[in-house]
Amino acid sequence: MGALDNRCVNRVVNGASVGAALGASIGALYGTYEAFRFKVPGLYKIRYVGQTTLSSAAVFGLFLGAGSLLHCGRQ
Repeated sequence: MGALDNRCVNRVVNGASVGAALGASIGALYGTYEAFRFKVPGLYKIRYVGQTTLSSAAVFGLFLGAGSLLHCGRQ
């Protein structure tokens, strides 16, 4: 049973990391678009894009990790 738990943890971690990578890339693109669309001044653009990137990465990682956890019990 220990190997099954380790496999489940690996699956959840992999799901969360893939979700975070996907969310970060989408967040960076969307944040850049929004920063130029709303004419964010100067170096605040970098901050805006960073916040959008991190928040999207966290949300996508959370949901893909939770989805992997739900599917982990099924065989």
